[in-house]
Amino acid sequence: MPPPSFGTLDQTDLTALRSICGADFVLTDSPDLAIYGADETEDLCFPPEVVVRPQTAVQVQAIMRYCSARRLPVTPRGAGTGLSGGALPVHAGVCLSLERMNKILEVDTNNLVAVVQPGVITQMLQEVVEAQGLMYPPDPASRGSCMLGGNLAECAGGPRALKYGVTKDYVLGVEAVLPNGDRIRWGGKLLKNVTGYNLAQILVGSEGTLAIVTEITLKLVPLPKHRMMVVAPFDDGEKAATALTKIFMARLTPSAAEYLEGAAVRCAEAKFGKSFPQSDADAHLLLELDGNDRTLLERDAEAVGEICLAEGARDVLLADERAKMDDLWQMRRGISEAVKSVSIYKEEDTVVPRARLPELVRIVRDICARHRLSAITYGHAGDGNLHVNILKRDLSDQEWDERLPGAITELFEKVVAMGGAISGEHGIGWVQKRYMPIALGPAELALMRGLKGAFDPDGILNPGKMFPDEAP
Repeated sequence: MPPPSFGTLDQTDLTALRSICGADFVLTDSPDLAIYGADETEDLCFPPEVVVRPQTAVQVQAIMRYCSARRLPVTPRGAGTGLSGGALPVHAGVCLSLERMNKILEVDTNNLVAVVQPGVITQMLQEVVEAQGLMYPPDPASRGSCMLGGNLAECAGGPRALKYGVTKDYVLGVEAVLPNGDRIRWGGKLLKNVTGYNLAQILVGSEGTLAIVTEITLKLVPLPKHRMMVVAPFDDGEKAATALTKIFMARLTPSAAEYLEGAAVRCAEAKFGKSFPQSDADAHLLLELDGNDRTLLERDAEAVGEICLAEGARDVLLADERAKMDDLWQMRRGISEAVKSVSIYKEEDTVVPRARLPELVRIVRDICARHRLSAITYGHAGDGNLHVNILKRDLSDQEWDERLPGAITELFEKVVAMGGAISGEHGIGWVQKRYMPIALGPAELALMRGLKGAFDPDGILNPGKMFPDEAP
């Protein structure tokens, strides 16, 4: 696929963008550009030439109409918490930040839906609806800083995906602006809708390459009255992963089931200055259960603990106090940042059928041993999603560059052979696109390119992402 031909941004363009958003919301200073040129993906930085911060869908339309006419590349951006480089302006041009579109427009308790703008922080929506006895279940680790528009773009998941699903399961409708400036709307407060192609779900997981979402209608569910956690340390990581299968076979469904390698737990201890139960173990299962009947919940937690012990857990610990559970979740959610303090690393977001997670744990350790690399793993055992953090440690740049690509390629080939995929929730973006042919064949990639062309014939929206042969 030949690279798109883009226009060159000049002073006339800056004047036009200022007339749309206001001068205060068009940024051109180098420190600002550096901030918007990076996300949480490694140490990459691709500064845009300008950052625009619209507040309304009408302003987004005007920006896109102008950029389309001038063929200027536009990279949409939420909070910049992504881990695949999806919001990096790799072609410079215009960074379109949605941070000012941050209103919860409606919480409809009769229909159990929320209508929000894309810049709303995920945790903010969760807290607002929980105060009304409702829950928005998707809970990525960065929920305290990530935005719902970015969650939609990446189809964010998180621990509760096990019982409640991921972002796509809660998107009922969208309003979005196409690259040419047209505004579209699909769906709404409807649980059923088969009126043509499901445009909302086409946009979920599209990583900002098809349209800019300006409003989202999200499904809510009743908030369970009670929850509790079970922590089970194991001296064998594979046995920890195997125990989860036995839990499901016993007709028990935790609301979350996390696999934490011992090294990941110890990184979190160092970062937060708090202790994790039996952190010297090879691995832990961190299980949460929720429900409305406390007696039944306690019985289920006891059954989960007995299964863990039968499968080799050295102990089982129960937490049912809010403060203790919050501490455990804070440490779990902070592992990614904690690992960064240990070493430069490359994080892979592998996912396999849940029952094959023990095999994946073994494969990761084998690949790292053969390529003379070390890794820290953790993730969502309940849905087979394992985050593999390959560490540089004291390797030279040459050794790192020589060993890493082969290890990642082998890992992805093994994962796909197991019926898995190369990303479960982080997306493809900039850093993973070279591996797409491992996961998808020519026919699938051609269909995706055709879809991109239908939405964005000039290729101006988030260019350079997802497709393996797209420049730069």
